[in-house]
Amino acid sequence: MSRHRKLTDADVTPESLFHQRRTVLKALGLTAATLSLSSGARADLLNWFQGKPAPVAPPGKPLTFSQPPQWHPDLALTPEDKVTGYNNFYEFGLDKADPAAKAGGLKTDGWKVRIDGEVAKPITLDIDDIRRRFPLEERIYRFRCVEAWSMVIPWVGFELSQLIKLAEPTSDARYVAFQTLYDPAQMPGQKDSFVGGGLDYPYVEGLRMDEAMHPLTLLAVGVYGKTLPPQNGAPIRLVTPWKYGFKNIKSIVHIRLTRQPPPSTWNLSAPNEYGFYANVNPNVDHPRWSQASERVIGSGGLLNVQRQPTLMFNGYADQVASLYQGLDLRANY
Repeated sequence: MSRHRKLTDADVTPESLFHQRRTVLKALGLTAATLSLSSGARADLLNWFQGKPAPVAPPGKPLTFSQPPQWHPDLALTPEDKVTGYNNFYEFGLDKADPAAKAGGLKTDGWKVRIDGEVAKPITLDIDDIRRRFPLEERIYRFRCVEAWSMVIPWVGFELSQLIKLAEPTSDARYVAFQTLYDPAQMPGQKDSFVGGGLDYPYVEGLRMDEAMHPLTLLAVGVYGKTLPPQNGAPIRLVTPWKYGFKNIKSIVHIRLTRQPPPSTWNLSAPNEYGFYANVNPNVDHPRWSQASERVIGSGGLLNVQRQPTLMFNGYADQVASLYQGLDLRANY
């Protein structure tokens, strides 16, 4: 009688591929789906079933920054290859490996960010000017995805409040709206709804003014001491560590101060699942899974999965809980 071979990490289907394959089979049926998709989408579907590994992320350029001790807590960093190789960026595909595989050609030279709306001095800055104008800091932040996984990431950036103050907000500025680049030629998910998850692009997000002005809120231009790679939101992205990751909009081209609450892409897509506030809260579950604990993305393989309890406001309650005093966090999820 033959003996069964012992399973190793190499035999395990990655969790993200497993769930996506099930979704494709259940919702479409393999044969019908394959016949009805574009050639690009068919190639993506084949890649999912083949389980191709993520490629190495393109290298970034070294940045000059300070390292204030108050932003360097004693937390174990997520390995850089996991931070750059395991991402959600639906403009480049639904799988966690797709951004690293498909975003490498994103053109960021001459990138500009426009700040307007309820401001006295609308401004447009290019990315080089932004990096020179604002002193950069490295900050180690917890990162919590709404999908119940987490990382610890050393971002390099500056407080969003510095940029907002430069535009001199008026007294009518109550919210801050953000928009990602819209360029279907570079972002395949924007031109193919199968690749991009059927979201309405460009990706948009928003914060209350007090959230945007909070010292924890960053505009990041780098990670691990280098400029952001495309899959992590190059050349500039939002970081709000007490909120779920989908609030941390990537590849920003427009910031607009508004009187009314701005739209949020995932809230528009599924308002019963993704709220405007998106504060990390272990006591309010997602309709399809618990938020009480999280899978830690660390140095271990697929057979060495660790979970830990989710912290209120992702561990930043002492800094941000006062922003929501009197607000029903279950209703305003």
